[in-house]
Amino acid sequence: MAEREKYQTPFFFLWIWIGLSAVTQAETLTLSPKQRPEWFTRDGIVMAGSWEPLYFRVRRDGASGYEPTAEQRAAYRQEHSPEMVARLKELGVNFVMMHGNKGGGLEWERESMDDAVRFARLCRDHGLRVGVYVSSATLLWDVFFQEVPAARDWVLLAPDGRPRTYGKAAYRYFWNRNHPDAAAYHRRIVEFAIREIRADLIHCDNYIAGPGRDANSVERFRRYLNDTFTAQERADMGIARLDAVLPPEEPSTGLLAYAWREFSCRSLADSFWDLTRWARTLRSDILMECNPGGPRDRIAPPVDHGRLLQGGEAFWDEGVRPGYSQDRLVTRIPTYKIARRMENAAFTYTRTPLEMAESMAFNRDCLGCICWFEYGKLYDHPGSPALIADNLGPSIRFFRQQRALFRDAEVVADTAVLRSFPSQAFGGPDVAGLTARAEQSLIAARASFQILYDHQLEDLGRYRTLLLAGCVAMSDGQVEQIRRYVRSGGRLCVVGPLATHDAWYRPRRKPALDELPAAHVVRIAAQDDLMTAVRRSSGHAPSLSVDGPPGVCAELTRQSNRRMVHLVNYRGDEPARGLRAEVALMPGQRARSVVLVSPEQPAARALAFRQKGATVTFTVPEVRVYEIAVVEFQ
Repeated sequence: MAEREKYQTPFFFLWIWIGLSAVTQAETLTLSPKQRPEWFTRDGIVMAGSWEPLYFRVRRDGASGYEPTAEQRAAYRQEHSPEMVARLKELGVNFVMMHGNKGGGLEWERESMDDAVRFARLCRDHGLRVGVYVSSATLLWDVFFQEVPAARDWVLLAPDGRPRTYGKAAYRYFWNRNHPDAAAYHRRIVEFAIREIRADLIHCDNYIAGPGRDANSVERFRRYLNDTFTAQERADMGIARLDAVLPPEEPSTGLLAYAWREFSCRSLADSFWDLTRWARTLRSDILMECNPGGPRDRIAPPVDHGRLLQGGEAFWDEGVRPGYSQDRLVTRIPTYKIARRMENAAFTYTRTPLEMAESMAFNRDCLGCICWFEYGKLYDHPGSPALIADNLGPSIRFFRQQRALFRDAEVVADTAVLRSFPSQAFGGPDVAGLTARAEQSLIAARASFQILYDHQLEDLGRYRTLLLAGCVAMSDGQVEQIRRYVRSGGRLCVVGPLATHDAWYRPRRKPALDELPAAHVVRIAAQDDLMTAVRRSSGHAPSLSVDGPPGVCAELTRQSNRRMVHLVNYRGDEPARGLRAEVALMPGQRARSVVLVSPEQPAARALAFRQKGATVTFTVPEVRVYEIAVVEFQ
């Protein structure tokens, strides 16, 4: 069979789907650093993006059809020229996220996909790595249904029975990622990207649409209810007949609503995990990435980053821009912390020195997407009329030339903050708000901390303190994990009620964990001083302490013979001066030097320091945007 014919065989891989869909999320699929391609950790990612096919841009920009003009075709050719690739490389780009398939069909998009093959070859010839956009999560139904008439059954339906559209773009219908025929079709696109385009990374966009009211979603939900709950529990939900159950409309409460939210999160994650497992049968080290958006201030079904990110190595956050205004600090730090703890890289738009500094300090092996190239021009992000800024060069060069400071560096964290799925997904905004406020308090205080999800409770031993803010719902297994942590010497800081409900948000007769010894638990009310409670619960001097003005954030990382204190000033044009820092080393370690390195300075600068016991103290004279204090020790 010819290669092209193989990709067009409708159910060539159906047997693989049947086998893979039966596998549950028993293991994390995220590749370890040793399993990843060497370039990922060695070089990191400096991204430029252009993933919209030409025909789609025509419709996106207001036309009623998809036919480009002669001028658009000429500009598109310039965008895919050796001159453009050379321009990107000169800028410092080493990774291009490019178009693959937008949802119009394998035959209808054939010309564009062949363009992608040629452009990827050109990028590789210039030493650039390639990520390929393989799914918009939507179908351009007016053309796709002509190619695949059966796809009408793949469409997600809203509660009113109508297809779910991509906002006001009524020509785009969301498709059901869990429909077996749709998934089989999608795998053919991924195979084209891996075999023909020779992608280094697969990009699945818009991982935000969970199950709907379509027949496949409803039937799978009914099976889920049958497999998950007893007959009595289903009766308590008001279910007389499973074949009559429909997904509840949100917002709603009660066990049926909670089951729907959990099912939705599980379904979305399962689809990504299944795709990753299948893609790795084609290439074992292919990098997988999805776009669920950044973690909000609460877990918002159907997106559960804690489950979803175990299926890949990167994800997108196209959300807020960081800054400091009117005493309000806005950061992407939770995004980066979650990504790093999940062994993922966060993909963000980094259009300013501040955004690049934040990514270098808190992200893993990725500077971000520094520009969008379209029709021969470089913009600062998709859809923006603004061209790329001219002051990014020092930050890009710093990230690439100082890779030794970032490569294989681990975050040092005294405290772990739990994002409890049942508490946040079922407990309402007031409950979830306690967790979000705790995270923001730790960021503002420049504390050394990490953010965990439920499955990471098995790895608490690395933290001095587990911060449980708004964690009202827990399973018996999670309760036991926390008990073991406390018995082994760990400490808890509890904000508000704790474990008053089980994993399905059913009230317990007595709150779990109330019996833990008071010497290991600090309990406070929601309005009490969080940072005082965290310091009390730790029982030790913090690994990092930075005394400075509001609007400066810090991260502490380590390598075998040094600690790095990353300082990011979010205050715009107002430098932060005279920051006093204390870094705790391990007993017996003696500091040899403290130097400052920065994109803003041509050379490293030595700092005076003193060491008392295991604590090294020094003063950073000024932070304009980004400084790294490197503490080397014996």
